[in-house]
Amino acid sequence: MTASHRRPAALLVVLLTGQAMASMDTSIAAVAAPAIRADLGGPAAVQQLVLAGYTLTFAVLVVVGARLGARHGGPRVFLLGLAGFTLASAACGLAPTPVALVFARVAQGAAGALMVPQVLALIRSAVPDRTRARAIGAYSMVLALGVAAGQILGGLLVTLDLGGLTWRLAFLVNVPVGVVLHLVGRRVLADPPAVPLRREPLDLPGAGLLAAAMLTLVLPLVLDAATWIRVVAVATGAVGLRLFLRYEHRRARRDRAPLLDVTVLRHPVVPAGLLACCVVMGCYAGFLFVFTLRAQDVLGLSALAAGSAFLPYATGFALCGLAVARLPGPVRAVLPVAGPSVLAAVVVAVAGLSARGWPWAAGSVLLLLGGAAHAAAFSPLVTRLADVVPASAAAALSAFVSTGTLLAAVLGVTVVGGLHLGLTAAGAAGSALALPPALATAALLLAGAFAARRAVRPAVVAPDTGIPDRIVDQFNC
Repeated sequence: MTASHRRPAALLVVLLTGQAMASMDTSIAAVAAPAIRADLGGPAAVQQLVLAGYTLTFAVLVVVGARLGARHGGPRVFLLGLAGFTLASAACGLAPTPVALVFARVAQGAAGALMVPQVLALIRSAVPDRTRARAIGAYSMVLALGVAAGQILGGLLVTLDLGGLTWRLAFLVNVPVGVVLHLVGRRVLADPPAVPLRREPLDLPGAGLLAAAMLTLVLPLVLDAATWIRVVAVATGAVGLRLFLRYEHRRARRDRAPLLDVTVLRHPVVPAGLLACCVVMGCYAGFLFVFTLRAQDVLGLSALAAGSAFLPYATGFALCGLAVARLPGPVRAVLPVAGPSVLAAVVVAVAGLSARGWPWAAGSVLLLLGGAAHAAAFSPLVTRLADVVPASAAAALSAFVSTGTLLAAVLGVTVVGGLHLGLTAAGAAGSALALPPALATAALLLAGAFAARRAVRPAVVAPDTGIPDRIVDQFNC
């Protein structure tokens, strides 16, 4: 038994805390943005890059991080990413100018892209079978709620203004946490990985093609470009991602070490499961964005109060997410289908309830139910995906989950948030402002429930390869 198996609790703390740091720093900077502008100033484009630099770099490099983990070992690459993230966080907190902060945020995103893909892969390969379902449930909880947790923590740190640091503390808080994690991680992640390392050359053409596609897709969305530019960018980026998958599939057939192991898409569960996960996460991101804007701009809550109002959602997710692993298998199979449907109803109910005010008691009950429905929709799917792929493909699956949910979150904020902002600019108020984004979100969630139904359906797997080629062929027609 390896050291990682003897200390599964310490291993999970290190991995999940690292994942939480990377997830929260997306929204921490957004909450701290007004204080950053007041302190450092700078043109609007540079201020946007403070927020977008992290997301863009992470989105472009996370697949490369997964490949480096398979090539050099997940523990080594995770610790390297953690060290880089800690140093970049210190650089963010000490940045003297907005340009310096942008470069530090880019470095943060690059380090996060090294660290994050290793988390699910190491859980899949190092955590004992008897506790793996609960570990993956905790992973999915951190992955899903990191943005909300960052919003709450960022609002608290900026509001407290300890030592006159204001926004800087939102980044500097990562430094002591990262140092402790690195010291502990060197002990619990010291063993050689269970999966044999692959020392093939890095697929640089594939990396370039993926980077071009991701930048084309994400850049206009996060930089608030014109609507027609966003539409063209999404269409062009989607074509680029399709070309990337075709290129990787052909490279794998020629046994030339692809950047991304696309064989994970051959299992009939994986494509539908990934789609359902992405739909749920995209709708959640859009819902959180609109809820936060309405709470502050329409209902008059402070940033800290708005974050606190969302705490019941996080509580519901945590309670349900931790309980899912203890439920019987037939019940877990129903949850990914029922969860999005219940969450759709909650989103519409919250919109109607908050049309003119925020009743804390009733709203908290609804958000508690919504968080539980989100966990029911998301956690069992991630567990199922992790169970059906071999350990050698766990890093690739992690890259698919991380990249897919990130893109879905950006698209969710763009589509649902854009609808809310458009109605606000048009002078809508009350239910005329609240209901259209909610109804659009509910419709998408119901589509996610349909995809989840396909994912939880028992798969018929060919006995020779274990994975039918027709699934990947759908991406290469």
